[in-house]
Amino acid sequence: MRGIRIVLGLLALAASAAAFAAPPFAPAAAGERAVYRGATLIDGTGGAPRPDMAVITNGERIEAVLPVARLTPAMTQGARIVDVSGRYLLPGLIDSHQHRATPPVRRAAEARMRRDLYSGITAARIMADDLRLIAELARESRAGEIAGPDLAFAALVAGRSFFNDPRVGAVSAGYVPGEAPWAQAIDARTDLPLAIARARGTGAAAVKIYADLPPDLVRRIAAEAHRQGLRVWAHAMVFPTPPDQVIAAGPDVISHTCYLAYQLSDHPPQTYGQRFAVDPAPFAHGDNAVLAGLYRQMRERGILLDATLTVYAEIERRATPQRPPHCTLDLAARMTAQAHRAGVLISAGTDVDTPLAEPYPSLFGEMELLVARAGFTALDAIGAATRIGAMAMGQGQERGAIATGYLADMVVLERDPVADIANMRSVLMVVKRGHRLSRADYRPADIEGLDDE
Repeated sequence: MRGIRIVLGLLALAASAAAFAAPPFAPAAAGERAVYRGATLIDGTGGAPRPDMAVITNGERIEAVLPVARLTPAMTQGARIVDVSGRYLLPGLIDSHQHRATPPVRRAAEARMRRDLYSGITAARIMADDLRLIAELARESRAGEIAGPDLAFAALVAGRSFFNDPRVGAVSAGYVPGEAPWAQAIDARTDLPLAIARARGTGAAAVKIYADLPPDLVRRIAAEAHRQGLRVWAHAMVFPTPPDQVIAAGPDVISHTCYLAYQLSDHPPQTYGQRFAVDPAPFAHGDNAVLAGLYRQMRERGILLDATLTVYAEIERRATPQRPPHCTLDLAARMTAQAHRAGVLISAGTDVDTPLAEPYPSLFGEMELLVARAGFTALDAIGAATRIGAMAMGQGQERGAIATGYLADMVVLERDPVADIANMRSVLMVVKRGHRLSRADYRPADIEGLDDE
């Protein structure tokens, strides 16, 4: 009998130890040090690449960044040496416009998050979804229970007329459309402090101001969200609120370059559902003066632009004679190029994704479009997907660059992305919060049916 009790006790201890074992993708523990030695460093700040550099990490943070020639034995004592000679070391990438739960399908979301991480995307901005699933995925990814980027997500607010959109039902199961805390209908009678507090209670980092709201409500929502410590992410036109009034409301980031073109419409759409094709004529002869004014206001107010060229390429691809695109990729790229020349900070966001059979997600295509179509240099595009992406998340003080004190989020490439931005697709290793992953270990999910979910 005593032997049985001993065996049961040992089994209980083993189960307890297993329960407290580090998750498979957990951040590196404090005191766990590594030296990434010999790579050409592209630090995300826009500075020139620096050859033969060393980055020392301690737990989930960067301890030091210095030339290899300045390393001392004391610096490397007890640290794991990771030889990345001849490689290219960049900050972890950030996709600043994703949807991972519209509709909420866990298998599909996890498959895309896993591919993101093994491709070097260590953080992402989620632009409103079913936040019940998103919050759980964010917790699991942050703890290292699943492979995926860190997520910063938004709760959506819009006018009541928007809530006939079928996507609302897809993210609000169990609620009357417009009443879920993460997808709220707002009108002049809404108790805004309560509405924003409900949004904040979902764990959201921001409120996304989507559509069908007049200028006074856009301003009031933005002010209340900021008062309660939330970021404000908005469409560049909120229908009927035109771009100049959206900008005047003071959001932190606006999305979708082509929506800015509605500023020139004599009779702009009054609701999201009434969107029509923007007129390309005012943009046919170089920089547009009205856009120049909008971009000047954005630059002066520190408002970032989430351009989403990828979504315009996808809209164009899906267009039919019966359903022409509301904006072409060419026009979106030219408007984005003007914003870039005007000094507006532009993040790399996608809003759509490649099929799961593809080895890399759409952020890589977005970076390539910024270079090929919008006048970015390769270093500009890298900055858009690192430093400026972190700023869009509201986390520019701790991620998006390789610098002392920042999170140890990094990606190692085989080939030089400055020589050719397509070389971003040569990932060898990813480091997220100090935890190393080899791209060679990536195995795509069983993709049958997931791209349709």
